[in-house]
Amino acid sequence: MITHLVSLKLQDPSPENLAAAREKLLSMEGNIPQLRHLEVGVDTLRTARSFDLALITRFDAREDYEGYQNHPYHQNEVLPYLRSVLEKSIVVDYES
Repeated sequence: MITHLVSLKLQDPSPENLAAAREKLLSMEGNIPQLRHLEVGVDTLRTARSFDLALITRFDAREDYEGYQNHPYHQNEVLPYLRSVLEKSIVVDYES
């Protein structure tokens, strides 16, 4: 199993923008068949070290992860939106 963790920091982390980004990420459910698990959380502590959102996705195999990365919905719907609202992001991918 491949787990893909992404921490996202928005340019403007207003409640409306956080909700919109969360919904955009959650919209991958049902649109990208390779996704085994999808979870999106909004940071609640809001410390100086905090990022605004966390995305956790899981895939059965590396090929499924690669299919997700290249899927038209991810490429044409999700990534362009995120690029327009993100300040930065960090990623960790691991096998378990």
